[in-house]
Amino acid sequence: MGGVYAISDLHVGFPDNRAFVEGLRPQSDGDWLIVAGDVAERFADVEWTLRTLAERYATVLWVPGNHELWTIKDDPVQLRGEARYRRLVGMCRDLGVLTPEDPYPVWDGEGGPVTIAPLFILYDYTFRPDGTSTKEEALKVAHEAGVVCTDEVYLHPDPYPTRDAWCDARIACTEGRLANLEPGTRTVLVNHWPLVREPTRVLWYPEFAQWCGTERTADWHSRFGALSVVYGHLHIPRTIWTGDVPHIEVSVGYPREWRKRGDAPRGPRRVLPVQETA
Repeated sequence: MGGVYAISDLHVGFPDNRAFVEGLRPQSDGDWLIVAGDVAERFADVEWTLRTLAERYATVLWVPGNHELWTIKDDPVQLRGEARYRRLVGMCRDLGVLTPEDPYPVWDGEGGPVTIAPLFILYDYTFRPDGTSTKEEALKVAHEAGVVCTDEVYLHPDPYPTRDAWCDARIACTEGRLANLEPGTRTVLVNHWPLVREPTRVLWYPEFAQWCGTERTADWHSRFGALSVVYGHLHIPRTIWTGDVPHIEVSVGYPREWRKRGDAPRGPRRVLPVQETA
């Protein structure tokens, strides 16, 4: 019958993670696969991964993580910010991979119809450390603690003045699209960064949370008919619940992380049809 599965944070720059991707296969011919960001830093590695998966799965959907948006010195593709994102979208379209810029596809298999909404929201530094009330205070605390996301070096927001300004623009366009869905539409919302702050509460370094989302999406799961929310980024694969909506982290993470949980990374998580227990 087929189902919708999701995975993220493949980080195929690591040979063991690349080998894991080479071994991925669908459960059935009709399976869809959501890839929720952080495939790799180099454009060619992202392209190889999505091409490989698109040749195996009936439909592949991708949303960008922060690592795809980095502009690192040894990547032949030196585009920055929005231009880099648009180049990635163009590559996906050449491969037949769906992106946040495409019409939202509808899963009509078992448990459907459900609209799968790939999102690109970014973050705006509002997941701030306790005791801080501004972005400037939050960044100061992070620098003093020595906990600063590498995005501050490699993720350029061009042509926007800041990453949070880019986030503002992404929220505006995405919120409008979701609001235009037919009333009663059931959705699966997919974003690299969590849509609610709760998953960041267990971070070893709470200062890092400010690079992990925005408070302005905290009610989207209820406003936009979500059966579930899929995210990555934190490298803490688990499910948390907001009301009756599961928020499912589907990350693989770095080899040093997944080896703590077993000899191989966990494979894609099934999102549809909805499982009795998450």
